[in-house]
Amino acid sequence: MPTTPVQGDLGRNALRGFDLVQTDLSVRRSFSIEKGLRLVFRADLFNALNHPNFASPVAIIGSGLFGISTGTTANSEVGGGAFGLNSIFNVGGPRAAQLSMKLEF
Repeated sequence: MPTTPVQGDLGRNALRGFDLVQTDLSVRRSFSIEKGLRLVFRADLFNALNHPNFASPVAIIGSGLFGISTGTTANSEVGGGAFGLNSIFNVGGPRAAQLSMKLEF
């Protein structure tokens, strides 16, 4: 009597991917130059702690890489890397800083 192959008895959602951890910081300072004239300085840090965010592990059971993450979230479909964007501008990308100054009158 032939038996039907099964993949196992592991429960649903037993294998999960990695957490996405990213700390963004922003600081702004305003300087009054004279009446009605103000200079605003702003600094933004994205992924300030430079925490690595790994993509989901390979889920193909027959693959030799099963259960291993082969990339980062910024370069995967989740982070937007599949759309051709630079990984700096995606969720989970490397640390990036942005400085700006604005003159208000």
